[in-house]
Amino acid sequence: MPRTQQDRSKTTKTALIKAARPMFGERGYADVSADEIVAAAGLTRGALHHHFKDKQGLFRAVFEQIEAELSDEIAAAMDRAADVPTRMAIALQAFLDACQRPEVLRIVLQDAPTVLGWETWRAIESEYGLKLINDLMKQAASAGVLAHEPSEVLARFVFSLLVEAVMVIAHADDPARARGQVEANLGIMMSGLFSAPG
Repeated sequence: MPRTQQDRSKTTKTALIKAARPMFGERGYADVSADEIVAAAGLTRGALHHHFKDKQGLFRAVFEQIEAELSDEIAAAMDRAADVPTRMAIALQAFLDACQRPEVLRIVLQDAPTVLGWETWRAIESEYGLKLINDLMKQAASAGVLAHEPSEVLARFVFSLLVEAVMVIAHADDPARARGQVEANLGIMMSGLFSAPG
């Protein structure tokens, strides 16, 4: 069967993202040139500009791909838990683990807020992370273990708390020590969300 224009476009986008992602992850956005990316992908600058407009547009696509993968990974981890508090604990651990990977640390936490701007970064983070939190809040309410009514405001507060937590770890001189402190304090704060069932 002949390939359609849509197939060719998808193949080109995939090739550019596949070439750019490890470069952005290892060296950072500022130290990777558009010429390097298209050369690694076996394409031209014209292909990059046609599909992503510029290097920043390609970076955003890489960032969104990682965000989607992290959401799927955390959701899959939560599905293995028997109850909502355990799902919350597993989700928190999976999220903190993911945010300490060099690729996630560099692209998602260090470069994305600067390259895309804080508002755009936060909006994309919300699209993925906030949905998971909203779902957890609803599950907790249904199970009778949420101490307060679920709401968009509550979910956003939890989301902001988690974003700040990973930023503390990301910018710490001693990430391992910072993570221990973050986990201890998150445990104290998050415990206030739950009440005994029944």
